[in-house]
Amino acid sequence: MGEQVQAVAARLRPPGWRDPRLIVGVLLIVVAVIGVAALLRGADRTAPVYAAATDLAPGTVLDESNLAVAHVRVGDGYLEAPEQAPFGAVVTRAVGAGELVPAGAVAAREDVDGRPVAVVTTAPVAEGVDAGSVVDVWVTPEAGSSERVGESLPVSAVDREEGSFGLGGETVYVVVPADQVGLLLDALSGAAEVAVVGTA
Repeated sequence: MGEQVQAVAARLRPPGWRDPRLIVGVLLIVVAVIGVAALLRGADRTAPVYAAATDLAPGTVLDESNLAVAHVRVGDGYLEAPEQAPFGAVVTRAVGAGELVPAGAVAAREDVDGRPVAVVTTAPVAEGVDAGSVVDVWVTPEAGSSERVGESLPVSAVDREEGSFGLGGETVYVVVPADQVGLLLDALSGAAEVAVVGTA
């Protein structure tokens, strides 16, 4: 009888600090707490990346005035600040003000062959055509039918004030591949009418 009482008492006795079960339980709790803390830290982690401070049109040369640093939770594919500072690089597609700048939207100057060309129109330009738009350029000679001389050209800027040479039109600055600049300028010089038409 006494042995049975001692056995029951041993089972009911609180485990000591050296009890393997207690040690394993404490370790599991510690691991769980560390895991949750790491998960929360990862969820709250932000990274500094570059964002457009203003609307960036194709052909824009980047500097400190048209970029800002934003701390956001994003994946790969954006320009990290300051390690990937793109100052001096050229924007290859439109990026709106406040948007994060994708790494694929900029290129080194020597890798960009586009040249800005001012197209003075003789017809009003649609209000929706602005920096970042894509347009076609049409000309009509003194004698002849209209002809498209520029296709799917990105717009770097639009000047809606009175055009040059007293034409009373508007000036649209388009980015033209270097090997097409001469052809476009020749077509514009002999045109009686010039129109810039948005493609979207």
